[in-house]
This record gives sequence, structure tokens and C-alpha cells, in this order.
Amino acid sequence: MDAPFALEMRDISKRYPGGTLANADVSLDVAAAGVHAIVGENGAGKSTLMKILYGIEQPDSGAILLDGTPVQISSPARAIALGIGMVFQHFSLVPSLSVAENVVLGAEPRRGLVLDLPAALRSVGELAERFGLPVDPAATVGTIPVGQQQRVEILKALYRNAQILILDEPTAVLTPQEVAELFTAIRGLVARGRTVLFIAHKLPEVLAISDAITVMRGGRVVGNLRTADATAEELTRLMVGRDVSLQVARTSHAVGPVVCAIEGVSANNSAQLPAVNDVSFVVRSGEILGIAAVEGNGQSELLEVLSGLRQPTAGRITLGAEDVTGWSVRHLRQAGVASIPEDRLARGLAAEATIAENMVAERIDRPPLVNRGILDWSAIRRAATELVNAYGVRTSSVQVPVDTLSGGNMQKVVIARELSSQPKLLLAAQPTRGIDIGATEFVWQSLIQARNRGAAIILTSADLTELLALADRIIVLSKGRLVAAFPDPANLTPEDLGTYMLGAREQPAAERAMAS
Repeated sequence: MDAPFALEMRDISKRYPGGTLANADVSLDVAAAGVHAIVGENGAGKSTLMKILYGIEQPDSGAILLDGTPVQISSPARAIALGIGMVFQHFSLVPSLSVAENVVLGAEPRRGLVLDLPAALRSVGELAERFGLPVDPAATVGTIPVGQQQRVEILKALYRNAQILILDEPTAVLTPQEVAELFTAIRGLVARGRTVLFIAHKLPEVLAISDAITVMRGGRVVGNLRTADATAEELTRLMVGRDVSLQVARTSHAVGPVVCAIEGVSANNSAQLPAVNDVSFVVRSGEILGIAAVEGNGQSELLEVLSGLRQPTAGRITLGAEDVTGWSVRHLRQAGVASIPEDRLARGLAAEATIAENMVAERIDRPPLVNRGILDWSAIRRAATELVNAYGVRTSSVQVPVDTLSGGNMQKVVIARELSSQPKLLLAAQPTRGIDIGATEFVWQSLIQARNRGAAIILTSADLTELLALADRIIVLSKGRLVAAFPDPANLTPEDLGTYMLGAREQPAAERAMAS
């Protein structure tokens, strides 16, 4: 008799050194040829469970069955051999190689001792066509859009005959049009007998694509639902343990004077290639200016220029009445610029330093934290504790390393430090990336409160729902150029923005200039 499930995980438990219980007797039943979503807050245990399934981690106890047969998954190589593939949120592609070369890397068709490139191109092309994942096998990966790069990752798994495909936050950096294309591809995979595990934070997308949903909280399964019977509100309550609202009270008020003006700014990326091209706009006191762009279209480099991390190659930046073009990070911060960086661990925190040290890093050279040139650790702990309490950071002590916190709590540390400086200009880059719905609610409220206090905020986000909920005005970048500007986003949809982001449309220059 055929097994009822493609995958069964039975009573999986995993405890990390130090006592953290990541999974506690977790059981999961996944039907064949369907989409099974796993949702939960950061720290809920879903990532650990998937790492166990893919052989990256080993469980302390429990069993895994594929088609009813118990298996041991000792490594990713063993998982792949068993027909399990995983596409991570952060792609592992070689930009300088072609699509076909990336797909077959490590399992290349050979002619003697060298790669049989014609065979690779032919094989990958046939695979892409069969599974409805259109991409040019000969294209260089570094030149294709993010949505197509994701298809390459999926093709890598399919090339190795994956029957169960784990997709980790697959829509995090996609436009609505690319999400629609991905969902079409997922349905095509299922129609051809593949089973998909879909890990995500965006509940509308979970409800749109899945057949069944498992909800985790605190390392345990707290709900198993048929998607047809589920609602976003019910899933949120199961995930967080309380009602959560992402409806922000954005009171309308008169904006103040221009805080920052960007005039004809251009900049290169880290490879010294043009990334920002002749961009001009202003942001005023008491408003949130949203920047919509597909990842890799200049928004990151632009915010790095404004924060002092990258030098512009042309143009002028003024803060108030002062020309601050080319100023250092330190001088810009002293002038009232604060930054929530895109990568909180690489740019926003000193991972091994304590929460207290991270909380006060921006003002650690000033009284009352320093007295006659000597750090006052009692004052530092008091200041950090006040911020921990004010911003709801969950921790047992401000003396523990900041990297022991969940992603959402690490983000709260960054936000507490940056907003406590009462900035004139706040640069918020992807402020809710990789954090759960409860922490997202907090971040949204914090940004609106800062805006209401008079801060000028520039917000970039791959989540267009977030931009539309928070921004008073929106500009769109495509290939480093400003291609559209909207003074009132009230009637915009994510699909409208996506059309401009992908370069399919562009406003007349006069219309852009008036709105930006």
C-alpha cells in the first residue's frame, strides 16, 4: 500500500549548546504533490526543522520518513541523493558563470576531462521548458533579474532530481509580477508530481499558494490547518499568541521644510560600475519617502551615499542649508543622520559585543556615559536598560552578547539606538527583512512615530505592501535611474509599482520632477 505522505517528520527535537530548545517533539506530515507552508515567528523553530530535513543539522531525537521509509539524513549531499532540494533566501550562484554552468556545477556532463557545454545548455534548456521556468541557459547569471536567478536555484535542485523542494522565504526580494511567475512555476512543479515546502512570513502569499499550513511557535507545532479553512487573522494569533494589526494610524499633517535635497547624484557599486545615475529628489520633515526598486537597482548604493559609506561620483547633497556631499559617516551622524542598515549584523551591530554596548555605541563618547574620559559602566547599563524596556527587547540582561537575540530583537536594538538620537534624517533600508509579523508591527509603529515627531525618513523595502502602508510619497528606481514618482500613493497597487520597477514603463521627466 502506498504511503499516505511524501514526508513524515516524527517527534523531532533539537537542543543547542547553551540550552536553547529549537525543536520540541515536532511532527510534520506532508502530502505528495502539494504545497505545504510552514509559518512562525523568528525563533519558532521552522528554520532548524528545515536544516534537519536538509541534513545541515542533526536532531537529538525523532525520525524522518520518505514515502513511508525511515531515512537518515547525515548531510546535504545525502538529502540531495534522497531527492530533497533546498533553495535558500540568499542565493548561492556564481555571477560570472552562465545559467547552465551554475545549474550543473558539481554534476557536470563531461567530454573527457572538460565540461560538455553544449550538453549542459541543451539539458538545462529542456529542464527549464519542462517545468515552466523560462530562463536563457547561455545568459550570465550576474546579468539576469533576481526573479530569474531564483529560477536558476530551483533548476539546480530539479537537475539533481529533487522530489521534495524546500523554498525558504522565496518571495522576499521579488516584485508582484515575479511572485506571480514564481507561483505559476510552483503550481507547474506540483502538477508534475513535486512536493513543495514553502517557508514564509507573508501570510497573503501563504494563503494564495499553499494547500496545507503548519504553524510553529516556541519550537513546537501549535496548529495544522487546511489552507481553505485558514485566515490571516487566525494564523497570526497562532504564530504570535495575540492579535496583531499591520494597519498603521498614519495621521495626516502638514509636512515641514526640506531636510535633505539630492541633486543629480550618481555613484558606482563595489565593482566600480555605475549603480546610481543622476538621481534628484527631496525629503521633508515629517514625511516618509519610499523608494521602490528591484534588488540591485541602485537603492542600496544611494542610501550608502547618504549615510557616508559610499562616495558619490557626481551630484550634490544638502542637509538643511549645509552642503554635506562626501561627508564621513561620523560627521553625518553628528549632523543628525541616523541609519537602519539593510544587513543588521554586518552594518548595524557588533555581534559579539553586549546589548548595552550596542545600544549606546552612537553616544558612548559623551556624558553621562563617560566621565573625565572614563566610561561609566553603571550609566551605560542604565541607559541601555531604559531603551530595552522602552522598545520591548526580549532579553534576560543587557550584558549578554547581542547575537544571542532573535532577528526581531536584534532589529529592535538597532532601531532603539538610532531613534533615541532624535535624528533629523532617518535612512531605513529593508527594516523588516527577515523578521516576523510581531516585530514588523513594532517597526512600522516606530517609523510612523518618528515621522510624526518630525523626522524625515527615506525608506527602501522589497515588500511593496510595506511601502504602500508607510510612505507619504514614493519614487521608483530602475537600473539606477529615477523612472517614476508618486506624490500620493493612496491609489497605487503593488502591480503598478512593479511595472515601473521592472522598467516596463517610465513617467515623463516633467511629471517625475514635480512629484520628487
